[in-house]
Amino acid sequence: MKHLTLITSSVILALLSGCDDDVEVVEKDVVVTNTSVEVVEVPTPVIVEVAKSEAPDIQLGTRADYLINDMAQSDLKTKLESCTDGPFYRTDFSIGHRGAPMQYPEHTKESYIAAARMGAGIVECDVTFTSDKELVCRHSQCDLHTTTNILAIDELAAKCSVPFTPANAASGTPATAKCCTSDISLSEFLTLEGKMDGANTQATTVGEYMQGTPSWRTDLYATGGTLVTHKQSIELFKSLGVKMTPELKSPQVSMPFEGMTQQQYAQKMLDEYTQLDVPSSDVYPQSFNLDDVKYWINNNPDFANKSVYLDGRDSEAGFDPSNPATWQPSMEELVADGVKILAPPIWMMLTIDNESNIVPSQYAIDAKAAGLELIAWSLERSGPLNEGGGYYYQSIADVIDNDGDMMTVVDVLAQDVGVMGIFSDWPATVSYYASCNKMPASI
Repeated sequence: MKHLTLITSSVILALLSGCDDDVEVVEKDVVVTNTSVEVVEVPTPVIVEVAKSEAPDIQLGTRADYLINDMAQSDLKTKLESCTDGPFYRTDFSIGHRGAPMQYPEHTKESYIAAARMGAGIVECDVTFTSDKELVCRHSQCDLHTTTNILAIDELAAKCSVPFTPANAASGTPATAKCCTSDISLSEFLTLEGKMDGANTQATTVGEYMQGTPSWRTDLYATGGTLVTHKQSIELFKSLGVKMTPELKSPQVSMPFEGMTQQQYAQKMLDEYTQLDVPSSDVYPQSFNLDDVKYWINNNPDFANKSVYLDGRDSEAGFDPSNPATWQPSMEELVADGVKILAPPIWMMLTIDNESNIVPSQYAIDAKAAGLELIAWSLERSGPLNEGGGYYYQSIADVIDNDGDMMTVVDVLAQDVGVMGIFSDWPATVSYYASCNKMPASI
């Protein structure tokens, strides 16, 4: 009997975002008796073929594992644990809400790249305008004082609608400021740096005011965030190989603004996609203003089927997701107006049954029955869930008590409600779930 060393090499071409795996050389002892060779078969890794693009590799990190470990024992937990080693891939079910703002300043180049790396197939640019009517990515027209360093730049701080006023402890008056994109020009906007959204309302100095990041986020990556125009976001998203969901933000100045009407504003946003040769099939324009959505449907047929009505009607007195009589317009009326996609906050689509299970709400049931597609917002925006989860989970707060419950919420939204996508402040969580359940890859 002789012992020989057999060196085997295997090269696996893994088409995950155009990434090639390294060649691994493994040495094995093989026993040879006479002329027969005993070969031990090694299982072949499963390779999921997804669309190639110029995007970076999909890198989900460890947060999904943390959430799964935190889940109560269940079939869902067992299923998700089985997917620890992937494969993971980009999917349109995962939507980057303002990028990946759990750790990166929202609506910055860095936040957008992080979202794409984490498998988001669609990434959001909230759209507003500057004093010279140029479109830029910001969540609100007037949030520069909490999302950028504008107050630290004296020349630009002087242009703010409401200058910084320190807190007055004696009177109990909080610190205030209000700085809008419409206060400054595009060139001035591009000199700003993005920071984590937040403000210290007890501050007596600008420096203290700017240090208001929530404790469950981080400032590790909050210096020097790169702000972008709407057009720059389009070019970036094209290079990353992701689809785009621009949200037309409500102006906080009187319209028309310098001659620009609301409809011209809505049209300008879509025109920039056309100008940059983006297929309408890759764009999901969205607005909380139903008139904006109806304008796109009636005047831009190429974008009509992807136009999204963001439902913020929970702010209206008397609105109840369990009572159709309080929904104005009704689901059927929305469909009659040409709306195809409805996007409410997570809590409006969920409720608790008599056995304390999370189940679809009447709102979700009726929306699907009317033929509407649904998109949920926004996972992982409320911070830790050990106290009920805050606004986004208010209808199911009685059965939410740990971070692992986020995975249960994703599962109910996907399997029972049947949403087409979920916005998240950390897209890797949704990407993990989608990949584990073999949901369609982004193409």
